[in-house]
Amino acid sequence: MDHIKEGIDCLQKQDLEGAAKHFNASIEEKPNDPVGYVNFGNLLMRMNDLEKAERFFQRAIELDSKAATAYYGLGSLYYTAEQYEKAVKQLMEAAKLGLEEADVHFLLGMSLQQTGKEKLALPYLQRAAELETRDAAIVFQYGLALANAGEVDTAQQVLLDLLEWSPKHSDALYNVGVAYLYQQQLDKAHAYMEKAIEAQPDHEMAIHGKAQIELIKEQIENEE
Repeated sequence: MDHIKEGIDCLQKQDLEGAAKHFNASIEEKPNDPVGYVNFGNLLMRMNDLEKAERFFQRAIELDSKAATAYYGLGSLYYTAEQYEKAVKQLMEAAKLGLEEADVHFLLGMSLQQTGKEKLALPYLQRAAELETRDAAIVFQYGLALANAGEVDTAQQVLLDLLEWSPKHSDALYNVGVAYLYQQQLDKAHAYMEKAIEAQPDHEMAIHGKAQIELIKEQIENEE
């Protein structure tokens, strides 16, 4: 029996107890194989037992210093625990070892942002968006990172492209409105603020942005 495959099947069925049984059996059968430890670590993370999961990922790395998925698991764990410096170190190692997964680059970019390294974060978020072109969370964060780096026009295009296939993404709508406001295109800015509010009626920033644009337009009309 392939206990790893059976355990993953159990995970997909939300059978955590069954997954634990199979991953544990895999470790008992092959105690020097890091794969069982990585999968058990992933299971423990899903169960929010981060302390125990950390030990399993570390054991996998002890067994194989080039186990990229173990570094990714550990990095993901540290990101979840908001230990961003530690997350960067582990995720960087996973990327160096050739784990070309969107989530590796995404979490690395987000961790770098949290440690104040926005410029370093940008290429990782870009790569994540290239690998997962239809993941709204990844593409949105890439667009936001571009805007924060001062590349407003490029950011706006990234978000407009996102809205082509996710037209109700309220934060993307709001930020496109902000970009138009930055470009002094008040009517378009106002229209996107309204679209953001339509998609999410309690979007406070869009409500405030819409009110500010209306105030600016009123001031302009009065001056004329």
